[in-house]
Amino acid sequence: MTKADLIQLMMQDAAISKSQADAALKSLVENITSAVKKEGKLALTGFGTFSKVQRKAREGRNPLTGEKIKIKASRTVKFSAGSKLKAAIQ
Repeated sequence: MTKADLIQLMMQDAAISKSQADAALKSLVENITSAVKKEGKLALTGFGTFSKVQRKAREGRNPLTGEKIKIKASRTVKFSAGSKLKAAIQ
């Protein structure tokens, strides 16, 4: 599913215009991003939890040459599916 497909579904489900659905989706994404950045975690009960995690620096290998490379420490986002989401896909 693409972003356009999701907007189309939101339009139909909420009986709103395309621009309203697009604005709602943009707001959702921006607010999730802001909450995870500021708080470090956002839990949507039943759906899942977004959390900020720190990856340690580590050593990897270039898959083409096999040469060892250093991978810097970084921050990333982890998503853990909630019980309702897990049940819905089984």
